[in-house]
Amino acid sequence: MAIYLGLDSSTQSLSAVVIEVSPASEKEAANRRVLFDLSLQLDAELPQYGTRNGVLPSSDSQVAHSSPMLWAEALDLLLGRLRKEGLDLSQVRAIAGSGQQHGSVYLAPKFQETMARLNSSLPLAEQIGGLFTRPTSPIWMDSSTHEECEELNRSLGGPAEILELTGSRAFERFTGPQIRKFYREDPQAYSRTEKIHLVSSFMASLLAGRHAPVDPGDGAGMNLMDIRNKEWALLALAATAPGLKAKLPAIAASWTVVGRIAPYFAARHGFSPEAKVVAWSGDNPCSLVGVGLVKAGQIAISLGTSDTLFGFMPELRVDPAGEGHVFGAPTGHYMSLICFKNGSLAREKVRDRLGLDWPGFNRAIESTPPGNDGRVMLPWFDPEITPAVLAPGVKFYGLDWSAGPALARAVLEAQMAAMALHSRWMGVAPRSIYATGGASANRVILQIMADVHGAEVYPFKVGKSAALGAALRAWHADLKDQGRDPSWEDIVRGFAEPDRGGAVRCQPQLHEMYRRFIELYQACEDHALRGGPEPGPKQAAFRAQVRRA
Repeated sequence: MAIYLGLDSSTQSLSAVVIEVSPASEKEAANRRVLFDLSLQLDAELPQYGTRNGVLPSSDSQVAHSSPMLWAEALDLLLGRLRKEGLDLSQVRAIAGSGQQHGSVYLAPKFQETMARLNSSLPLAEQIGGLFTRPTSPIWMDSSTHEECEELNRSLGGPAEILELTGSRAFERFTGPQIRKFYREDPQAYSRTEKIHLVSSFMASLLAGRHAPVDPGDGAGMNLMDIRNKEWALLALAATAPGLKAKLPAIAASWTVVGRIAPYFAARHGFSPEAKVVAWSGDNPCSLVGVGLVKAGQIAISLGTSDTLFGFMPELRVDPAGEGHVFGAPTGHYMSLICFKNGSLAREKVRDRLGLDWPGFNRAIESTPPGNDGRVMLPWFDPEITPAVLAPGVKFYGLDWSAGPALARAVLEAQMAAMALHSRWMGVAPRSIYATGGASANRVILQIMADVHGAEVYPFKVGKSAALGAALRAWHADLKDQGRDPSWEDIVRGFAEPDRGGAVRCQPQLHEMYRRFIELYQACEDHALRGGPEPGPKQAAFRAQVRRA
């Protein structure tokens, strides 16, 4: 049997999924299983870093940073815990991982020399503290680089040109604008920086003890990679900061074997010195594989800290509105993605405002009518990514904070309507949706998802889709490294398959109602963001139609 380890360094946690495969019967689903499924919550397990939901507190709502030392210490801690739980790490053939996309890490010279001198009897965090030219890392929730995005637009010819070049318009959370901000605010620290890594390539570099490459999946989330050629876009680099290419890792295919595991981890945690470290990718590309989206025609919705809607894309297609993204897929193709920042934290804030637990939250939803009598919430508790909302603020149409149970329904219907509205550019009318992330266990949420999108929704038994996808990528890369050419459909079979017995089916009459609700929601967005007409008449018409039905 062969064992593969997948890790996921997310905003709030570090997770591991370990899979076991019988090499003699690799195409048979019965000869594969998940051995371990373990998570470490960052705030609770490492409180000394002072994070809240994985983010350092800030007086500026647009600033969101975390600590790269936190991620490094979490890695050391989780590997030790896997060993204590009974996993024989010496049997792990290969390790791959996923990292929260867009976060960046700034390393001083002599990283590789320091990694080679590590003492395996001492914790990792005690020995690498001097390696960072920027002590904190901006992450995907940061929206403080609007000025830098405008500068890039001017330098590169505008949003449409950046979109065509990199697959996304210039987004505040993307790594390129964040690097430019660092260069402008602290040019001396920038000049001292030897390498700028993503969270994914940083974690892979720790494991390998050497600078790891960036893969096209995560590299596409930087506004710095040519999405067609999957190489650094020299014009974008020059517009961002001087000498940037030398400071970035190489771009390499997702199945690249970076090298063998660093001696530190072999000695400290019992890995075989021959264990392979595979290039890491972003959490969204890894989730694509982790939910089995390796061919066209299906989408997935991940309900996490942020909510994301994504799908497999065999050929490149960009969003003309510039709201969606195109990333490289671990299969070598592309993936489409839309990110909504106000995900689980928005749901939790409404739940807490109502003083409810999750069962109570569900009962509140079930006590209110679908469509909420045309009452709409725009749940922008934090600056929003899709649509672009820099100044946070919840907005109401036909209700307020005193609306009681209607608030629970309002936040969910708004989130699902926004997903349906802003995913139209993908050109896919899904018949099925794979649901993953923490909230995918909530069938009340999944029912609204099914009715709004007009599709059957399949939850996943393994909720850690990014970590599972990373483990599957480790297996795939190991086979490729052996000179074999495995099919991705064979790789995901038996692992990345939904719980078909737990399918949530669309109710056709409610889907027709929600088609009208989406148009009402769009009118509310237009009024709030673009000064469109007051949506009151549309709300009245919606209520009248629903009551007649």
